[in-house]
Amino acid sequence: MNEKSASEAPASQTAVLTTVVQTIRQWWTVHVIGQVDQSEVTESRREDSKLSENYLFMTAMSGGIAILGLLLSSPAVVIGAMLLSPLMGPIMGLGFALAIGDWDWLKTSLRTLLIGSAMAVLLCAVLVFFSPIQTITSEIAARTRPNLFDLFVALFSALAGAYAMIRGKEGAIVGVAIATALMPPLAVVGFGLATWNWTVFSGALLLFVTNFITIALTAFGMAKLYGFSNSLSARNTMFQNIALLTVFFALAVPLAFSLQQIAWETNAQRVVRDAIRERFERPAQIDAVEIDFAADPVGVSAIVFSPVIRPDAESEISRALTQRLGRPVELTLTQTQTETGAGAAQRAQLSATRAAEEAASQQRLQALATRLSLAAGVPENEVTIDRNRRRAVVQARRIEGAGLGVYRTLEARIAASEQDWTIELVPPGVPLPAIISFGAEGPDAAGERALAVIGWAGLRLDRGVVLTGPAEQAELAAAMLREQGVVVNINSAPAPLRARWAEE
Repeated sequence: MNEKSASEAPASQTAVLTTVVQTIRQWWTVHVIGQVDQSEVTESRREDSKLSENYLFMTAMSGGIAILGLLLSSPAVVIGAMLLSPLMGPIMGLGFALAIGDWDWLKTSLRTLLIGSAMAVLLCAVLVFFSPIQTITSEIAARTRPNLFDLFVALFSALAGAYAMIRGKEGAIVGVAIATALMPPLAVVGFGLATWNWTVFSGALLLFVTNFITIALTAFGMAKLYGFSNSLSARNTMFQNIALLTVFFALAVPLAFSLQQIAWETNAQRVVRDAIRERFERPAQIDAVEIDFAADPVGVSAIVFSPVIRPDAESEISRALTQRLGRPVELTLTQTQTETGAGAAQRAQLSATRAAEEAASQQRLQALATRLSLAAGVPENEVTIDRNRRRAVVQARRIEGAGLGVYRTLEARIAASEQDWTIELVPPGVPLPAIISFGAEGPDAAGERALAVIGWAGLRLDRGVVLTGPAEQAELAAAMLREQGVVVNINSAPAPLRARWAEE
């Protein structure tokens, strides 16, 4: 009797579970799916997926507003562009077309999305190309490094958007468009194209593709959940299923790459904090951890407040991170000693003083970069500042009518005010001073200035010099240039002594 009761118990539990599942399925079919007018929803989505004058106009206006907001670093203007963007329509249409198995609709949605996206990118690129502002603002930089939060924003936005479309509550789409932010990444793609910045271009494109694929696949899942399906024959259905699987795999490739990179960076942030925490006992605190994944080696900077200063911590943590992450890591670790006794206030004051000094140093570096960029006629991002070696280098653009002496003077003026820095303003490859004049005992004042400019330019451009003229004068001038480290060749010829680049 006991054995029979024990055998009947699992069967009874299975029957109850089956009944509950059937009840939920019936309720979902009748009270949820049954309340949806699938034909009306499908027609509305088809209409939104078509290429129309309104779609093209609104896409162009949205793109123009987005790039202006990004260049001005104005979140309010960027939000305005999101409100106008009609890109949600064809992307949602793509998801519904996948669910229904309508290949023609799928092609229409893709065509509409590609044409609108390409037009927005080109328009933004043209606006940036002719814009006097081409600086990478915080709004632009924020859309070049997609992360896990961007993926979840797209996911939840797509869930809300698909639900609103299926349930006939499309007034919520405005909020969804703001959250998803499809247009700003496209505008940043145009910025990267106009400025030939591959990092910006590829990062923003990856963000857009990630959002686009996430929204499309989420819309597909929601449509399937609400019972949207096709009415094709068995043979056509099989063909459509094969085609859909092909599309899924094709869409999964960039998404998988994006997820892999996002997962690696998320894990790397945890690994960095763990590695630093392992080297410092409590009550040490870690603050301001910043990681530059685009740098090679990976750049990591952090501040640690600890009662004990560890001189070897930076090198030890760098080696540990290189081993754990599988990539070279360059760590900049700032250790600030803390106390709990009478010296705490003094330490706090010292920390504040250091912070003020660091802020002043940053301002000085920014001012130096600005001065060099103005002198060289280039954007500030083309100025290389090596803080550790206290060296600043910039490649100058050609100034109409300016000789090498002008660039040397500009460098000398900046170097005079930054005596603890090595300033190098690399001139363009303009001709050398043509004639080196000599007096009775050697180069006269003009000749000495010419030799100084030639020696400076030869070192900055790492180019050899050919001197053509009287042998005695050429040998004397060559000796002076060689002392500066310039490679010199001599050709004997009548006076006057002339100089030219060796490659000319």
